[in-house]
Amino acid sequence: MMKTTKIKSLAAVAAVVTLALVLATGGWARAGEIGARLTETMASTAPDEAMPVIIRLNNTVDVETGHASQKAASRLSALLKDNAHTSQGLLRATLRAKGIQEMLSLWIINGIAVRLTPEQILEFAGHPDVASIVLDDTIYAPIDPETELTMSSGSAWDNLGAIQAPAMRAAGIDGSGVVVATMDSGVDADHPDLTASWRGGGNSWFDPHGEHSTPYDSTGHGTAVMGVLAGGSAIGVAPGAKWIAVKLFSDSGTASYSDIHLGYQWLLDPDGLPDTADAPHVINNSWGLSGAEGQCITEFQQDVQTLKAAGIAMVFSGGNGGPYASSNTSPANYPESFAVGAVDQTGTIAVFSGRGPSACGGLFPEVSAPGVDVNTANKYGGYGAVTGTSIAAPHAAGAMALLKDAYPGAPVVEMEDALMQSAVDLGEPLEDNASGYGLVQAAAAGTFLSNPPGCADSDNDGYFSTDGCGTLEDCDDDNVDRNPSASDIKNDGIDQNCNGYDLTIDIVSAVYLAADQKLTVEATSDLGKDAALELVGYGSMGWNRKKSLWSISVRNVPQDPGNIAVGGVEGYTASATTLDAGGGGSGGGGNYGKGKKK
Repeated sequence: MMKTTKIKSLAAVAAVVTLALVLATGGWARAGEIGARLTETMASTAPDEAMPVIIRLNNTVDVETGHASQKAASRLSALLKDNAHTSQGLLRATLRAKGIQEMLSLWIINGIAVRLTPEQILEFAGHPDVASIVLDDTIYAPIDPETELTMSSGSAWDNLGAIQAPAMRAAGIDGSGVVVATMDSGVDADHPDLTASWRGGGNSWFDPHGEHSTPYDSTGHGTAVMGVLAGGSAIGVAPGAKWIAVKLFSDSGTASYSDIHLGYQWLLDPDGLPDTADAPHVINNSWGLSGAEGQCITEFQQDVQTLKAAGIAMVFSGGNGGPYASSNTSPANYPESFAVGAVDQTGTIAVFSGRGPSACGGLFPEVSAPGVDVNTANKYGGYGAVTGTSIAAPHAAGAMALLKDAYPGAPVVEMEDALMQSAVDLGEPLEDNASGYGLVQAAAAGTFLSNPPGCADSDNDGYFSTDGCGTLEDCDDDNVDRNPSASDIKNDGIDQNCNGYDLTIDIVSAVYLAADQKLTVEATSDLGKDAALELVGYGSMGWNRKKSLWSISVRNVPQDPGNIAVGGVEGYTASATTLDAGGGGSGGGGNYGKGKKK
């Protein structure tokens, strides 16, 4: 076998990068950034040996975090999919021309996961559409709950009472109508405290490793976390909530960066259909980039920003790197994350709890919650007392679920502010970089949200009739069926969801021709040329003025998609496709959004 020569130093890599961008980019004018970890890995890799990388493209979708309704997840996922589909075409064609066929779309960040050799990395760094190339690195899960989440020898205490969860239940608030999610080792859906609260179906469990088609947990870490978040009333903060989950770590205890991106984009659109509002309201993240304390690693910041922009609360454990200053890790230390430290039954911050200030800037953590000797579910169908910031985080996530139950229209930033402003101060006066704003108090946070100064909610639908009150503005404060979270009724002349339109999109035909691998869709709208229609996941449709018709033909579609959705400024209409039909097609199906200008 021919002997290969390895690049011996980082300096050599830098020199090769410079030379490659001058000589091998075919006239490409700029260079995408090559990540430091990837540069280091390239230095010890044979030039013809492929390694996993993530290519990020330049085109991104601007988002504003924390103010949208939960239903915005559908619209945002459609925009992100369309952006990825339209902007990745040239790069994908170039990759295929180089003989690279296996590519994984990470549309949530407009990225592609692929395997490239050092030589190919240098070449594609100069592609005009490429913003950066980083190593598709690997993180490791705790081998068992005794590491990150320690099985304690102490006796359990009233951790739920410490955060006022029973007071919320006494007022009829238990998380009903709210969907919570975890990114963890999995969940034991057969545990008696969790089996009835699993949402169920194909949009409620995701294993990016393809190892388990139904909920499973090899270590018990995720089961313990979910027990506190949504277990029965004896152990769970929000027992009325339904749960879904991503099995972040494989059975061997690993997760790649691309696995994490896949998990987050699944959570944004679990069933892959933008016209269904099936995203969770709260995501608990009891994991982090351990071993990187005091560093701001921004690999997942775009994911967190996007999910928060979709109206989803992003709660993170503060990490177990304490008691030293700046012992925080990413993604918990992002400005957009809501980080949670751990306290014991005396209200003392745990010695292991990660401290601030945040390596990404600002206070760390935001709040604290019980994280020592907490009784919860174990993987054997029983219970045990556990310790760690991993078990503190679901207390705060559960409190978020209770607030969402009580105030469905409250945006994430307002719920975060309510939890911080109502927390019981611990340690140093006011907020500090050990306990944040203090111990979470769910009922007090509910009171904080209940009556914003100068804001009216006559129909008690959770939306206020005036701007600047922490929710999207209610267009009819005397009608509970008209608010920003309502589903629009098609062609009824009424704007139910307060976005200025009645939904009028009709899918005239949706035909998939298997022999040609071709998908053709036609649609109409009362808005005519101003409807700006798109076939979700495939791109913008074209307007035919003479026929008053929107249409698109997409080639190289390998299989019948089964269902498609057409959307625009009005919202979305879904339809089933007609397979191999010679003309005709199926009409519009499910609806979501707005339409005729009102």
